[in-house]
Amino acid sequence: MAKTASLFQLGMHLGSDPRKAQTEGQTSDRTNITTGPWKESQDDRKDHFIVRDGKVCAGTHLIVDLWGAQRLDELDHVRSTLIESVEVAGATLLHIHLHHFTPNGGISGVAVLAESHISIHTWPERGYAALDIFMCGDAQPMKAIPVLERAFKPTGVKCDELLRGETES
Repeated sequence: MAKTASLFQLGMHLGSDPRKAQTEGQTSDRTNITTGPWKESQDDRKDHFIVRDGKVCAGTHLIVDLWGAQRLDELDHVRSTLIESVEVAGATLLHIHLHHFTPNGGISGVAVLAESHISIHTWPERGYAALDIFMCGDAQPMKAIPVLERAFKPTGVKCDELLRGETES
C-alpha cells in the first residue's frame, strides 16, 4: 500500500496504462513522431532541441559522483540544495519528491523540471552521492555543480557529460 501511495503522490496509478497517462496541463504539439532525426527545419520545430558545439541535441545530461560528501542525510538540506541548483541553472521547478531511508539516512529523490530533471541518491555512511542532471533548452546544468560542491563539501567530484538525442544539424 505504501508503494501505491508514493506513486499516487507522483501522479501515477499502478492500475492504469502509463502510455495513456497525461499529467495536468500537459499538451503535445507533435502529432507525427518518427524514429530518428527530425527532418523539419530548425525554425519550424517546437521540440526545444538545441545546437551545442555545432551539434543538435535534446539537452545536456551530467552524471555526477560526489565522494567524501557531508550532510547527505539531511532532508531539508538536500531539498534546498536541489532548489538552488535548479534556480542557478536557469531551469523551471515543477515538483520535488524525496524519500528518506532508515536506518542509514540515505535519500533518494527527483526534482522534476520543465526542462527535464535532477535526481539524487545518497549513501551517507559512505559519504557518496550520485546525481543525474538532465536539462534541455536554454538551461545550463553545469552551473549546478558549484552549488553541489558548496552544499555537500565533497573531497572528490566526478562529472561526465552526455549530449542526449544528438542528431546531425
